[in-house]
Amino acid sequence: MFDLLRIFKRFVPPYKGYLVGNIVFNILAAVLNLFSFALIIPILNILFKNDENVYTYMEWRNDFSTWDSLKEMGAIAKNNFFAYVSGMMAEHGGSFTLVMLGLFLVVMTFLKATATYLASFTMIPIRTGVVRDIRNQINDRILHLSLGFFSEERKGDILARVSGDVNEIETSVMSSLDMLFKNPILIGIYLVGMLLISWQLTLFVLILLPAAGYVIGQVGRSLKRRSLAGQEQWGLLMSMVEETLGGLRIIKAFNAEQKIRVRFEKSNEVFRRITNRIYRRQQMSHPMSEFLGTLTIAIVLWYGGSLILGNNSPIDASTFIYYLVIFYSIINPAKDLSKAVYAIQKGLASMTRIDRILMAEATVRDPDVAKSIRLEKSIVFSNVWFKYKDEWVLKGINLVIPKGKTIALVGPSGSGKSTLVDLIPRFYDVTEGSIAIDGLDIREASLHDLRGLMGNVNQEAILFNDSFYENIAFGVDHASPTEVEQAARIANAHDFIMATDGAYSANIGDRGGKLSGGQRQRISIARAILKNPPILILDEATSALDAESERLVQEALENLMRNRTTIVIAHRLSTIRNADEICVMHEGTIIERGSHDDLLALNGYYKQLYEMQSF
Repeated sequence: MFDLLRIFKRFVPPYKGYLVGNIVFNILAAVLNLFSFALIIPILNILFKNDENVYTYMEWRNDFSTWDSLKEMGAIAKNNFFAYVSGMMAEHGGSFTLVMLGLFLVVMTFLKATATYLASFTMIPIRTGVVRDIRNQINDRILHLSLGFFSEERKGDILARVSGDVNEIETSVMSSLDMLFKNPILIGIYLVGMLLISWQLTLFVLILLPAAGYVIGQVGRSLKRRSLAGQEQWGLLMSMVEETLGGLRIIKAFNAEQKIRVRFEKSNEVFRRITNRIYRRQQMSHPMSEFLGTLTIAIVLWYGGSLILGNNSPIDASTFIYYLVIFYSIINPAKDLSKAVYAIQKGLASMTRIDRILMAEATVRDPDVAKSIRLEKSIVFSNVWFKYKDEWVLKGINLVIPKGKTIALVGPSGSGKSTLVDLIPRFYDVTEGSIAIDGLDIREASLHDLRGLMGNVNQEAILFNDSFYENIAFGVDHASPTEVEQAARIANAHDFIMATDGAYSANIGDRGGKLSGGQRQRISIARAILKNPPILILDEATSALDAESERLVQEALENLMRNRTTIVIAHRLSTIRNADEICVMHEGTIIERGSHDDLLALNGYYKQLYEMQSF
């Protein structure tokens, strides 16, 4: 129950107006239903002619503050209603009275149905709004969290949380609203009516109901555990699908379709078995509640019937039938309540998984009071150490990058080059030491201002399923078509864009799938040119290109690097011969540094790399 209230506290308050309306209409529907059932008594009395009492109108009391006075109010209402029916029978006969009672029943049922519809009507904005808010919160959290969080999570599992788990929350919230408002209101009002009719019978009923509720609750708690396992397995399946889509070219190239198929089918079968157990338990709720409800009715029928047959009952036979109808009307809300318990258990399991994102703490955060930052002099690494988990990736890095200079990082894979440049925009924070721009520790500036100084061009051009124009203007507010075209010209991208149907408005496909590798990279460079950042980070921007594409991209990069502070990661040493300083990295440290000619003269590690590539 605490977890359920936590969900309510977090997501429902913006819709409290709709919630109040839902409660009001549910109360109205229950009261109207109770009064429409009351017509059973006079109808039975007319049909069986078993009421020989003479009724006269009674005056209403002004004080109904105590239980006895409430009972008296009920007695007065019953007496006056019967007096009205008796007068109608005396004046117009039994057939006419039955017709009028039938019409009254139709009107009451219409009003009750209208109130029930309005209760559901006010629930819809809550249901859709909560789902929208959860998805927005997840998306905002994904954008806010540090990159380190996603290195520990599978993309497919995150997608499963946004889709399947959120849908489970929708079902859970809807059911829990019914559980906390609609069904308890119905049950509560019906119980009040039953107490007014016979408190002895109602006390007997209240002794039986908790036992049934306990049995249903025990099954529901086990369902939550199984549901959590099921959602975890669903996330694994989504991860497999995501990996298959991303690696389809390699899968086909290595004839690995059967291997991927077997791996997926095994996991899918595990998910099926878990789901079978969940659904079997879930489907148990309806027959279990129906059986327990029927058993309770049978016991009440035996107990109440024994009192009436023994002339010990405080109510007559027709009133007892009315009592049974009211009690039977509790069965449906009780069934819905049991179903809601099952749905809620599944929803709480999904909420647990969603909270792994929503409650995750960003390891890289803005300072409480951010300072203004700009590059006028240099970027300085001072004894920087960094590790992702246990092993050090960078060890005691000291490096000065003067404004307007080009610094190249070379070395074998795993030497720490990409990690070093990822620390500058604070994708990760240093473990020890500091990085400063013009003497200001970058942790003292806001992430927005810091990253606003930088442009990135990566080995894999990251593009979006949108037009050329939107991809080039990405991250730049109010870019004009002229500015976008100028950036594309500098990046040697204008000609092939104009040769495409639709030119700058043409869609480039998912991740730029309609373009060649060189074209994607030039769009990425045009995006960086339009941003016009003072600091440029190039991460092996030409390593995956053919000779012709590399020539065009390298020319675009030189246009971009002109008069700009640039950090270049390169495997092809020929592309960084003109760098102002080359830093050779090995196992997280800088082992050599200098110009291209100086490093060759050292006859060290850099010369070995250069000669290997020349060969």
